[in-house]
Amino acid sequence: MNASGEALEAARKALELFHDVSVDDDGALSFRHGDVPCAVQGMELAEGLTVLSLTVVVAWDLPGDVAVWVAERAGQGLFGTLGVIQSERGGTDVMLRYAFPADGLKPEPLSTLLMLVVSTASQVRGDLLSRFS
Repeated sequence: MNASGEALEAARKALELFHDVSVDDDGALSFRHGDVPCAVQGMELAEGLTVLSLTVVVAWDLPGDVAVWVAERAGQGLFGTLGVIQSERGGTDVMLRYAFPADGLKPEPLSTLLMLVVSTASQVRGDLLSRFS
C-alpha cells in the first residue's frame, strides 16, 4: 500500500469511530455528518509528504447574497477554507475544504482533527440555513 493509501486507511478507521464510511473505487472516502456530505481524498505531493484533503458540502441552492456572509465568516478562524460556487440552477453552493499533512497520524488524533472540521461545517450550515432559508 502506498503512502496516500495508508493515510486514507487511517482516516477511514478514524471516521468509522463516528460515521458510516464508503470507500470509492479510487480509494477516496465519503460519509455524512448529519445532513452534511463529506469526502476525503489522499495524495502524495512529494516523497514523504502525504496530504489528506477533506471537502464538505456545507449548503446548496442558497440565494446569491450569501457570498458576503460566507466571506465574513471565513475570516473568523475556521478549520478549513469556506468558498462559494454559483450553481447552474442559479443558487449558491457553500463548500469547506481543509487539507493537511497526514504522514504518521494515528486514527485517534486524526478522528479529533476530522471531527473538528466537520462539526464546524455543520455549525456553519446551521447558521446559513437559519439566516438564508
